[in-house]
Amino acid sequence: MAAYKHELRTEKDKKRIIAAERIIMVIMIMAFSIMPLAGRGEEPAFVPTGTQKGIRTSTDVVAVALPAAALAATLVERDWEGLKEGALTAAVTAGATLILKYSIKEQRPDFSNNHSFPSGHSAVTFAAATYIGRRYGWKWSIPAYTLSTYTAWGRVYGRKHHWWDVAAGAAIGAASAMIFTHPYMKKHETALVPVVSDTSAGAMLSFSF
Repeated sequence: MAAYKHELRTEKDKKRIIAAERIIMVIMIMAFSIMPLAGRGEEPAFVPTGTQKGIRTSTDVVAVALPAAALAATLVERDWEGLKEGALTAAVTAGATLILKYSIKEQRPDFSNNHSFPSGHSAVTFAAATYIGRRYGWKWSIPAYTLSTYTAWGRVYGRKHHWWDVAAGAAIGAASAMIFTHPYMKKHETALVPVVSDTSAGAMLSFSF
């Protein structure tokens, strides 16, 4: 039975990885088909409005605070396995984002530089949100996904990115966390309860998350 469960979990992991890879491929194909619309020639400097400056600053804060919150939660729980998975998720997310930024060299909407695609802010925040949800439960990921979605919107509103930049960044971050992060379960939250009836006997495993 244990071998069967392990095999089943491995098969589920394989399906999850394949699904994540397909999501990334679809986003990349869409992005590459639309990117030529964003010109790369010399353009006049863009001057953001006061509101855009405020939104930009707030997205910078979230991009630092959300991963920091995920790290703090992991350390408080003393979840060392989660720490390893989070570090691997962060490394893959950052590596993929930087490689694409310096390979594609797409011009930003505000013409500040040629590192628009993909959005690092979106990649980092969606990686953190997905890590939190995958590791500690969906209820903890709701505020995290709210903040990461705001960040993606804010980067487009502040004209730091095109919408396909943030979509690709979100896909990279979320897929990385989906691949490398597994659910976490505290020992004291697990209960093995015997079940006995007139015709059978067994045990029921329950846990809270």
